[in-house]
Amino acid sequence: MIEEFAGSQLSMNDSTIEIAPSILSADFSRLGEEIEAVERGGATILHVDVMDGHFVPNLTVGFPVVKSVARATKLPIDAHLMISEPGRYAEQFVEAGAKMVSVHVEADAHLHRTLAKIKSAGARAGVVINPATPIESLNEALPFADYVLVMSVDPGFGGQRFISTSVDKVRRLRLLIEARNLQTRIEIDGGIDLENIASVVAAGAEIIVAGSAIFGSANPEAAVRGLRDATVQWV
Repeated sequence: MIEEFAGSQLSMNDSTIEIAPSILSADFSRLGEEIEAVERGGATILHVDVMDGHFVPNLTVGFPVVKSVARATKLPIDAHLMISEPGRYAEQFVEAGAKMVSVHVEADAHLHRTLAKIKSAGARAGVVINPATPIESLNEALPFADYVLVMSVDPGFGGQRFISTSVDKVRRLRLLIEARNLQTRIEIDGGIDLENIASVVAAGAEIIVAGSAIFGSANPEAAVRGLRDATVQWV
């Protein structure tokens, strides 16, 4: 059994709506300060986007940054692997300090094996689906995933506009999870802000990733608090 993470609200059976700031949009010259600010605002997870310039058209961070962030915070790190052949590297991200690791269904031909590796290494295992990928692609993998990350933008860059059909996608995924009596949580990432967060939470999303809406603001601490306040009625 995977142990609970002390000092965090992270629990795959917990109905708490969690805010996971994405450091992709943070000022890396002030990353420690930015992390402290979102912690004060009530963030419960830190989201790290790992991109390889192959699976998605951008290059971001790798193991060294995850290790550094893990030393700078007690919050669990959620590593979203937007890379080719994620099964080759997933365990190393757990070793670097990630407590959640998610891989794309579109990128992994051996998804069950990768999810098992992540769990064996001691982290939560997640499956990610792109905007054009149907939820039916998750049918076989769903029982083995602790959470599903629904992309509400095409992955690769921060600051994109929210794809509105993602709300219905989350709703249908929630119904599928409940129909199969699973405890799988739903995470959503891409273009989330004060205008749409209530709709995705009402549809069934429980872990909300936000980048530009938090780190693009003048006050990241207040931005996290504002997003949390917008979900109060759904907790």
